[in-house]
Amino acid sequence: MSNILIIKHGSLGDITQACGAIQDISENHSNDEVYLLTTKPYFDLFKKNKYLKDVILDKRLSQYNLIYLYSLMKKIKKYKFAKVYDLQNSKRTSFYKRILFPNSNFNIWSSSETTLPSGSSKEEFDKKPVLDRFDHQLKVSGITTKFTMSPDFSWSCSDISKIISEYKLEKYIILFPFASAHLTSKRWPYYNDLINLIEEKFKSDYRIVVAPGPNEINDAKKINALCILDNGRALDISKLSTLIKSSSFVIANDTGPAHMAAHLNAKGLTLFGSHASAFLQSIERENFKAIQVSDLNKLSAVKVFENLLKSLN
Repeated sequence: MSNILIIKHGSLGDITQACGAIQDISENHSNDEVYLLTTKPYFDLFKKNKYLKDVILDKRLSQYNLIYLYSLMKKIKKYKFAKVYDLQNSKRTSFYKRILFPNSNFNIWSSSETTLPSGSSKEEFDKKPVLDRFDHQLKVSGITTKFTMSPDFSWSCSDISKIISEYKLEKYIILFPFASAHLTSKRWPYYNDLINLIEEKFKSDYRIVVAPGPNEINDAKKINALCILDNGRALDISKLSTLIKSSSFVIANDTGPAHMAAHLNAKGLTLFGSHASAFLQSIERENFKAIQVSDLNKLSAVKVFENLLKSLN
């Protein structure tokens, strides 16, 4: 029996995408013990993932914080990992490789760099859809992939019966109109117009709700929808997963919850402007689709509402 390490630091959307790869790695190493190196926001979440033996915390302090770097490398070396699957594929994790396994190939350290297709640069490879990149990396590393291309985030769900009862939720449409403050190009500005169209069409058939993150609670007050909180706080990832999975429909900007919805098999739409490609994000699933436009400010509420109607029917 050997110890195996997977590295996935974040973000929220990224960890949902990586769940299929994590499952495939675990099932291909059924006689080994598989660990995950991740960051604080996802540490407790992954503790409940049955495909992992345990989770190791990376505080991701500065690479120039030599005391922290030394302690982290020392901790990792104690496990005597036989193989590392780097699913973060960042400059930081490439730096870790140079310290831990400086001259290793994909047999020891599997990453996008060590498994690049012949004749390709990393820049060219990174233009492929994210799930295709994971699939290629793992196959070159000797992994038989069954779940990498179809991640299932349902393992993250937890009981929300108290929240359902408190807010009297039965049939509801959940909106995620938020985005990071510095990513205004991801924000579609017509959610209140969309809410008016939904309420005009469906009356009281569906409740319209929002579930803001910790830094979005004040912004939620600007949306004409029921704000779902847990004792005055934002729902944790597990409860948010269940709220999304139990919804009738999801409409979201390109944010973490949109990726959660996609890989929870929820019905829904995500709205993409010119900031990124929905295709390259691997976000479209059987029940979850994307509207991609050059300018979100020019995407009308009527257009989004028409797509919602098609999906609900």
